[in-house]
Amino acid sequence: MSDTKPIFTSFSAQFGMLPQEAMLELETKKDKLFIGVPRERSFQENRVALTPEAAELLLNRGHRIVVEAGAGEKSFFYDREYAEAGAEIAYDVKQVFEADIILKAAPITENEIGLLKVHQTVFSPIHLPTLKPEILYHLLHKKVTAVAYEYIKDEGGSFPIVRTLSEIAGSSAILIGAEYLSNLNNGPGILMGGISGVPPAKVVVLGAGVVGEFAVRAALGLGAEVRVFDNNIYKLMRLQNNVNVRVYTSVINPNTLEHELSRADLVVGAIHSESGRTPVVVTENMVRKMKAGSVIVDVSIDQGGCFETSEITTHDKPVFVKHDVIHYCVPNIASRVSKTASLALSHVLTPLLLKTHHFGGFDKLLQNSGGVRNGVYIYKGHLTNRHMSERFGMRFTDLDLLIVSTI
Repeated sequence: MSDTKPIFTSFSAQFGMLPQEAMLELETKKDKLFIGVPRERSFQENRVALTPEAAELLLNRGHRIVVEAGAGEKSFFYDREYAEAGAEIAYDVKQVFEADIILKAAPITENEIGLLKVHQTVFSPIHLPTLKPEILYHLLHKKVTAVAYEYIKDEGGSFPIVRTLSEIAGSSAILIGAEYLSNLNNGPGILMGGISGVPPAKVVVLGAGVVGEFAVRAALGLGAEVRVFDNNIYKLMRLQNNVNVRVYTSVINPNTLEHELSRADLVVGAIHSESGRTPVVVTENMVRKMKAGSVIVDVSIDQGGCFETSEITTHDKPVFVKHDVIHYCVPNIASRVSKTASLALSHVLTPLLLKTHHFGGFDKLLQNSGGVRNGVYIYKGHLTNRHMSERFGMRFTDLDLLIVSTI
Protein backbone atom coordinates (compact mmCIF):
# COMPACT_ATOMS: atom_id res chain seq x y z
CA MET A 1 0.00 0.00 0.00
CA SER A 2 1.43 3.39 -0.95
CA ASP A 3 2.47 5.58 1.95
CA THR A 4 0.79 8.53 0.26
CA LYS A 5 -2.69 6.98 -0.01
CA PRO A 6 -5.20 9.64 1.08
CA ILE A 7 -6.32 9.09 4.63
CA PHE A 8 -9.90 9.98 3.65
CA THR A 9 -10.06 7.08 1.19
CA SER A 10 -8.89 4.49 3.72
CA PHE A 11 -11.34 5.67 6.38
CA SER A 12 -14.25 5.97 3.94
CA ALA A 13 -13.72 2.35 2.89
CA GLN A 14 -13.61 1.25 6.52
CA PHE A 15 -16.69 3.13 7.65
CA GLY A 16 -18.76 3.12 4.44
CA MET A 17 -18.61 6.87 3.90
CA LEU A 18 -19.89 8.19 0.57
CA PRO A 19 -17.18 8.68 -2.10
CA GLN A 20 -18.77 11.86 -3.47
CA GLU A 21 -17.54 13.81 -0.44
CA ALA A 22 -13.94 12.77 -1.13
CA MET A 23 -14.23 13.90 -4.74
CA LEU A 24 -15.31 17.36 -3.62
CA GLU A 25 -11.99 17.74 -1.76
CA LEU A 26 -10.20 18.03 -5.10
CA GLU A 27 -11.87 21.35 -5.83
CA THR A 28 -9.96 23.29 -3.20
CA LYS A 29 -8.79 26.84 -3.49
CA LYS A 30 -4.99 26.75 -3.58
CA ASP A 31 -4.02 29.65 -1.36
CA LYS A 32 -0.53 31.08 -1.53
CA LEU A 33 1.88 30.17 1.22
CA PHE A 34 3.34 32.67 3.68
CA ILE A 35 6.71 31.30 4.88
CA GLY A 36 9.03 32.65 7.57
CA VAL A 37 12.72 31.77 7.96
CA PRO A 38 14.21 32.99 11.28
CA ARG A 39 17.89 33.31 12.13
CA GLU A 40 19.04 30.52 14.46
CA ARG A 41 20.29 31.65 17.85
CA SER A 42 20.67 28.35 19.71
CA PHE A 43 22.30 24.92 19.53
CA GLN A 44 25.32 26.52 17.82
CA GLU A 45 23.36 26.11 14.63
CA ASN A 46 24.97 27.40 11.43
CA ARG A 47 22.42 26.05 8.95
CA VAL A 48 19.42 27.75 7.37
CA ALA A 49 16.31 25.84 6.31
CA LEU A 50 15.78 27.54 2.94
CA THR A 51 18.44 28.67 0.47
CA PRO A 52 18.07 31.71 -1.82
CA GLU A 53 17.74 29.42 -4.85
CA ALA A 54 14.87 27.49 -3.22
CA ALA A 55 13.28 30.75 -2.08
CA GLU A 56 13.34 32.04 -5.66
CA LEU A 57 11.58 28.90 -6.90
CA LEU A 58 8.80 29.34 -4.34
CA LEU A 59 8.53 33.08 -4.89
CA ASN A 60 8.16 32.55 -8.63
CA ARG A 61 5.06 30.47 -7.81
CA GLY A 62 3.53 33.49 -6.09
CA HIS A 63 4.30 32.59 -2.48
CA ARG A 64 5.51 35.08 0.11
CA ILE A 65 8.73 34.55 2.08
CA VAL A 66 10.14 36.60 4.95
CA VAL A 67 13.77 35.91 5.92
CA GLU A 68 15.31 37.36 9.05
CA ALA A 69 18.42 39.42 8.38
CA GLY A 70 21.54 37.28 8.74
CA ALA A 71 19.64 33.98 8.71
CA GLY A 72 21.90 32.43 6.07
CA GLU A 73 25.21 34.18 6.76
CA LYS A 74 26.83 31.29 8.67
CA SER A 75 26.19 29.12 5.61
CA PHE A 76 27.45 31.88 3.28
CA PHE A 77 23.98 32.72 1.96
CA TYR A 78 23.58 36.49 2.21
CA ASP A 79 20.63 38.84 2.63
CA ARG A 80 21.37 40.34 -0.80
CA GLU A 81 20.82 36.94 -2.43
CA TYR A 82 17.47 36.46 -0.69
CA ALA A 83 16.39 39.99 -1.58
CA GLU A 84 17.37 39.54 -5.24
CA ALA A 85 15.29 36.35 -5.27
CA GLY A 86 12.29 38.40 -4.14
CA ALA A 87 12.17 37.57 -0.41
CA GLU A 88 11.46 40.18 2.23
CA ILE A 89 14.30 40.83 4.67
CA ALA A 90 13.07 41.38 8.23
CA TYR A 91 15.20 43.11 10.87
CA ASP A 92 12.79 42.18 13.64
CA VAL A 93 12.23 38.47 14.33
CA LYS A 94 8.60 39.24 15.22
CA GLN A 95 7.96 40.00 11.55
CA VAL A 96 9.19 36.51 10.59
CA PHE A 97 6.85 34.86 13.08
CA GLU A 98 3.87 36.54 11.45
CA ALA A 99 4.16 33.88 8.73
CA ASP A 100 1.82 30.90 8.57
CA ILE A 101 4.65 28.40 8.07
CA ILE A 102 7.92 28.66 10.01
CA LEU A 103 11.00 26.81 8.73
CA LYS A 104 13.80 26.24 11.24
CA ALA A 105 17.14 24.46 11.11
CA ALA A 106 17.35 24.05 14.90
CA PRO A 107 14.72 22.95 17.43
CA ILE A 108 12.16 25.53 18.52
CA THR A 109 13.22 27.42 21.65
CA GLU A 110 11.22 28.75 24.58
CA ASN A 111 11.85 32.33 23.45
CA GLU A 112 10.52 31.54 19.98
CA ILE A 113 7.41 29.85 21.35
CA GLY A 114 6.33 33.20 22.73
CA LEU A 115 6.33 34.56 19.17
CA LEU A 116 4.19 31.78 17.70
CA LYS A 117 0.59 32.34 16.63
CA VAL A 118 -2.36 30.00 17.09
CA HIS A 119 -2.60 27.39 14.32
CA GLN A 120 0.81 28.14 12.82
CA THR A 121 2.77 25.27 11.26
CA VAL A 122 6.36 24.81 12.42
CA PHE A 123 8.93 22.62 10.69
CA SER A 124 12.04 21.86 12.76
CA PRO A 125 14.17 19.08 14.20
CA ILE A 126 13.33 18.06 17.77
CA HIS A 127 16.57 16.50 19.18
CA LEU A 128 14.62 14.15 21.42
CA PRO A 129 17.23 13.84 24.24
CA THR A 130 17.26 17.62 24.77
CA LEU A 131 13.50 18.08 24.39
CA LYS A 132 11.99 19.52 27.56
CA PRO A 133 8.38 18.87 28.58
CA GLU A 134 7.94 22.62 29.01
CA ILE A 135 8.50 23.08 25.27
CA LEU A 136 5.75 20.57 24.50
CA TYR A 137 3.35 22.18 26.99
CA HIS A 138 3.87 25.62 25.44
CA LEU A 139 3.48 24.30 21.88
CA LEU A 140 0.28 22.52 22.86
CA HIS A 141 -1.03 25.68 24.49
CA LYS A 142 -0.33 27.65 21.30
CA LYS A 143 -2.37 25.08 19.33
CA VAL A 144 0.26 24.94 16.60
CA THR A 145 0.99 22.09 14.23
CA ALA A 146 4.60 20.95 14.75
CA VAL A 147 6.46 18.72 12.30
CA ALA A 148 9.71 16.94 13.15
CA TYR A 149 12.26 16.57 10.36
CA GLU A 150 13.40 13.28 11.90
CA TYR A 151 10.07 11.55 11.30
CA ILE A 152 8.96 12.82 7.87
CA LYS A 153 8.74 9.96 5.36
CA ASP A 154 8.68 9.97 1.56
CA GLU A 155 6.58 7.88 -0.81
CA GLY A 156 9.00 4.98 -0.50
CA GLY A 157 8.73 4.86 3.29
CA SER A 158 12.23 6.19 3.95
CA PHE A 159 13.16 9.31 5.92
CA PRO A 160 14.46 11.82 3.33
CA ILE A 161 15.80 14.48 5.69
CA VAL A 162 17.32 11.88 8.00
CA ARG A 163 18.88 10.20 4.99
CA THR A 164 20.46 13.27 3.44
CA LEU A 165 21.79 14.54 6.77
CA SER A 166 22.89 11.01 7.63
CA GLU A 167 25.08 10.92 4.55
CA ILE A 168 26.75 14.09 5.81
CA ALA A 169 27.02 12.77 9.38
CA GLY A 170 28.47 9.42 8.32
CA SER A 171 31.23 10.96 6.24
CA SER A 172 31.90 13.64 8.86
CA ALA A 173 32.10 11.10 11.71
CA ILE A 174 35.15 9.45 10.19
CA LEU A 175 36.87 12.77 9.53
CA ILE A 176 36.13 13.84 13.10
CA GLY A 177 37.48 10.55 14.43
CA ALA A 178 40.64 10.97 12.36
CA GLU A 179 41.14 14.43 13.89
CA TYR A 180 40.87 13.14 17.45
CA LEU A 181 43.20 10.23 16.78
CA SER A 182 45.93 12.75 15.97
CA ASN A 183 48.27 14.28 18.54
CA LEU A 184 46.92 17.72 17.65
CA ASN A 185 43.77 16.94 19.66
CA ASN A 186 45.55 15.02 22.44
CA GLY A 187 44.89 11.72 20.72
CA PRO A 188 47.22 8.71 20.48
CA GLY A 189 48.80 9.91 17.22
CA ILE A 190 47.36 7.32 14.82
CA LEU A 191 47.12 7.87 11.05
CA MET A 192 43.84 6.45 9.82
CA GLY A 193 45.21 4.70 6.76
CA GLY A 194 48.58 3.64 8.13
CA ILE A 195 51.63 3.45 5.84
CA SER A 196 53.81 0.75 4.36
CA GLY A 197 54.80 -1.58 7.17
CA VAL A 198 52.47 0.08 9.69
CA PRO A 199 48.90 -1.25 9.96
CA PRO A 200 45.92 1.12 9.51
CA ALA A 201 43.53 2.20 12.22
CA LYS A 202 40.78 -0.24 13.18
CA VAL A 203 37.29 1.25 12.82
CA VAL A 204 34.08 -0.28 14.20
CA VAL A 205 30.77 1.02 12.83
CA LEU A 206 27.57 0.24 14.74
CA GLY A 207 24.62 0.30 12.37
CA ALA A 208 24.44 -0.50 8.67
CA GLY A 209 21.97 2.21 7.69
CA VAL A 210 22.78 5.37 5.76
CA VAL A 211 25.08 6.85 8.44
CA GLY A 212 26.87 3.54 8.75
CA GLU A 213 27.25 3.11 5.00
CA PHE A 214 28.76 6.55 4.48
CA ALA A 215 30.99 6.13 7.52
CA VAL A 216 32.25 2.87 6.01
CA ARG A 217 32.82 4.56 2.63
CA ALA A 218 34.85 7.35 4.24
CA ALA A 219 36.84 4.96 6.45
CA LEU A 220 37.69 2.69 3.51
CA GLY A 221 38.58 5.76 1.45
CA LEU A 222 41.14 6.73 4.10
CA GLY A 223 42.52 3.20 4.15
CA ALA A 224 41.20 2.04 7.53
CA GLU A 225 40.33 -1.52 8.53
CA VAL A 226 36.55 -1.64 9.07
CA ARG A 227 34.14 -3.80 11.07
CA VAL A 228 30.35 -3.30 10.79
CA PHE A 229 27.69 -4.48 13.27
CA ASP A 230 23.91 -4.52 12.81
CA ASN A 231 21.11 -6.91 13.75
CA ASN A 232 19.45 -6.42 10.37
CA ILE A 233 20.98 -8.91 7.93
CA TYR A 234 19.36 -7.19 4.94
CA LYS A 235 21.07 -3.90 5.85
CA LEU A 236 24.43 -5.64 6.16
CA MET A 237 23.94 -7.24 2.75
CA ARG A 238 22.88 -3.93 1.23
CA LEU A 239 25.90 -2.15 2.69
CA GLN A 240 28.25 -4.79 1.25
CA ASN A 241 26.68 -4.35 -2.17
CA ASN A 242 26.59 -0.55 -2.05
CA VAL A 243 30.21 -0.04 -1.00
CA ASN A 244 31.27 -2.84 -3.40
CA VAL A 245 33.95 -4.04 -0.98
CA ARG A 246 33.86 -7.12 1.18
CA VAL A 247 34.11 -5.78 4.72
CA TYR A 248 33.75 -7.66 8.00
CA THR A 249 30.10 -7.69 9.07
CA SER A 250 28.38 -9.21 12.09
CA VAL A 251 25.15 -9.20 14.02
CA ILE A 252 25.38 -7.47 17.39
CA ASN A 253 26.56 -10.36 19.51
CA PRO A 254 27.78 -8.94 22.86
CA ASN A 255 30.87 -11.17 23.10
CA THR A 256 31.96 -10.55 19.50
CA LEU A 257 31.22 -6.83 19.79
CA GLU A 258 33.18 -6.52 23.04
CA HIS A 259 36.18 -8.23 21.45
CA GLU A 260 36.18 -5.91 18.44
CA LEU A 261 35.67 -2.82 20.58
CA SER A 262 38.70 -3.74 22.69
CA ARG A 263 40.84 -3.65 19.51
CA ALA A 264 39.26 -0.59 17.89
CA ASP A 265 40.85 2.83 17.47
CA LEU A 266 37.61 4.51 16.39
CA VAL A 267 34.00 3.47 17.02
CA VAL A 268 31.09 5.18 15.26
CA GLY A 269 27.59 4.86 16.70
CA ALA A 270 25.23 4.98 13.72
CA ILE A 271 22.05 3.30 14.92
CA HIS A 272 18.78 5.05 14.07
CA SER A 273 15.43 4.53 15.73
CA GLU A 274 12.31 5.10 13.61
CA SER A 275 10.49 6.39 16.69
CA GLY A 276 11.77 7.14 20.14
CA ARG A 277 15.14 6.51 21.71
CA THR A 278 18.05 4.70 20.09
CA PRO A 279 18.80 1.39 21.89
CA VAL A 280 21.99 1.25 23.95
CA VAL A 281 24.16 -1.51 22.47
CA VAL A 282 27.52 -0.64 24.09
CA THR A 283 27.60 -0.89 27.87
CA GLU A 284 29.86 1.09 30.14
CA ASN A 285 31.79 -2.09 30.90
CA MET A 286 32.53 -2.52 27.17
CA VAL A 287 33.80 1.06 26.98
CA ARG A 288 35.97 0.44 30.03
CA LYS A 289 37.73 -2.35 28.14
CA MET A 290 38.51 -0.19 25.09
CA LYS A 291 42.06 1.02 24.44
CA ALA A 292 43.22 4.23 26.11
CA GLY A 293 43.09 7.06 23.59
CA SER A 294 40.54 5.38 21.35
CA VAL A 295 37.69 7.54 20.04
CA ILE A 296 33.90 7.21 20.11
CA VAL A 297 31.80 9.33 17.73
CA ASP A 298 28.16 8.79 18.72
CA VAL A 299 26.11 10.03 15.77
CA SER A 300 23.05 8.48 17.44
CA ILE A 301 23.26 11.02 20.28
CA ASP A 302 20.44 13.07 18.72
CA GLN A 303 18.17 10.14 19.66
CA GLY A 304 19.79 9.43 23.02
CA GLY A 305 22.97 7.66 21.93
CA CYS A 306 23.86 3.98 21.56
CA PHE A 307 26.71 4.05 24.13
CA GLU A 308 25.88 3.90 27.82
CA THR A 309 28.64 6.44 28.49
CA SER A 310 27.44 9.03 25.95
CA GLU A 311 26.50 12.53 27.09
CA ILE A 312 25.48 15.40 24.84
CA THR A 313 28.31 17.80 23.98
CA THR A 314 28.50 21.02 21.95
CA HIS A 315 30.63 22.39 19.13
CA ASP A 316 32.37 24.62 21.71
CA LYS A 317 33.23 21.61 23.90
CA PRO A 318 32.73 18.63 21.59
CA VAL A 319 34.50 15.92 23.56
CA PHE A 320 34.93 14.47 27.02
CA VAL A 321 37.07 11.60 28.25
CA LYS A 322 35.65 8.67 30.21
CA HIS A 323 37.56 5.48 31.04
CA ASP A 324 40.43 7.00 28.97
CA VAL A 325 38.22 6.94 25.86
CA ILE A 326 37.53 10.16 23.93
CA HIS A 327 33.79 10.71 23.39
CA TYR A 328 32.44 13.02 20.67
CA CYS A 329 28.67 13.44 21.17
CA VAL A 330 27.54 16.58 19.32
CA PRO A 331 23.91 16.20 18.12
CA ASN A 332 24.05 18.49 15.07
CA ILE A 333 27.19 17.20 13.37
CA ALA A 334 25.90 18.48 10.02
CA SER A 335 26.26 22.05 11.30
CA ARG A 336 30.05 21.63 10.89
CA VAL A 337 29.47 21.72 7.12
CA SER A 338 26.54 24.12 7.15
CA LYS A 339 26.44 25.12 3.49
CA THR A 340 26.23 21.53 2.27
CA ALA A 341 23.72 20.69 5.01
CA SER A 342 21.54 23.74 4.26
CA LEU A 343 21.39 22.82 0.59
CA ALA A 344 20.46 19.25 1.49
CA LEU A 345 17.69 20.35 3.89
CA SER A 346 16.31 22.91 1.47
CA HIS A 347 16.19 20.35 -1.36
CA VAL A 348 13.83 18.18 0.69
CA LEU A 349 11.65 20.97 2.10
CA THR A 350 11.06 22.79 -1.18
CA PRO A 351 9.13 19.98 -2.94
CA LEU A 352 7.15 19.43 0.26
CA LEU A 353 6.13 23.11 0.29
CA LEU A 354 5.17 22.93 -3.37
CA LYS A 355 2.99 19.92 -2.55
CA THR A 356 1.38 21.89 0.26
CA HIS A 357 0.29 24.49 -2.27
CA HIS A 358 -0.78 21.86 -4.80
CA PHE A 359 -3.16 20.22 -2.33
CA GLY A 360 -4.56 23.55 -1.14
CA GLY A 361 -2.92 23.90 2.27
CA PHE A 362 -1.12 21.90 4.88
CA ASP A 363 -4.23 20.19 6.26
CA LYS A 364 -5.06 18.91 2.78
CA LEU A 365 -1.47 17.72 2.36
CA LEU A 366 -1.81 15.73 5.59
CA GLN A 367 -4.98 14.07 4.27
CA ASN A 368 -3.10 12.91 1.19
CA SER A 369 0.38 12.12 2.53
CA GLY A 370 0.95 9.51 5.20
CA GLY A 371 4.66 10.30 5.10
CA VAL A 372 4.15 13.89 6.19
CA ARG A 373 1.57 12.78 8.78
CA ASN A 374 4.29 10.59 10.27
CA GLY A 375 6.36 13.72 10.96
CA VAL A 376 3.60 15.54 12.87
CA TYR A 377 3.99 15.33 16.65
CA ILE A 378 1.60 18.13 17.60
CA TYR A 379 -1.57 18.89 15.63
CA LYS A 380 -3.49 22.03 16.59
CA GLY A 381 -2.93 21.58 20.29
CA HIS A 382 -3.01 17.76 20.41
CA LEU A 383 0.06 15.58 21.06
CA THR A 384 0.06 12.96 18.29
CA ASN A 385 3.39 11.19 18.88
CA ARG A 386 2.83 8.14 21.06
CA HIS A 387 6.45 7.84 22.19
CA MET A 388 6.53 11.44 23.43
CA SER A 389 3.26 10.95 25.25
CA GLU A 390 4.68 7.89 27.04
CA ARG A 391 7.99 9.57 27.81
CA PHE A 392 6.47 12.72 29.29
CA GLY A 393 3.27 11.21 30.67
CA MET A 394 1.07 13.35 28.46
CA ARG A 395 -2.20 12.58 26.71
CA PHE A 396 -1.91 11.04 23.23
CA THR A 397 -4.41 11.58 20.41
CA ASP A 398 -4.32 9.62 17.15
CA LEU A 399 -3.58 12.01 14.29
CA ASP A 400 -5.54 10.03 11.71
CA LEU A 401 -8.69 10.31 13.82
CA LEU A 402 -8.14 14.04 14.29
CA ILE A 403 -7.79 14.61 10.55
CA VAL A 404 -10.85 12.50 9.71
CA SER A 405 -12.89 14.47 12.25
CA THR A 406 -12.09 17.69 10.35
CA ILE A 407 -13.04 16.37 6.89
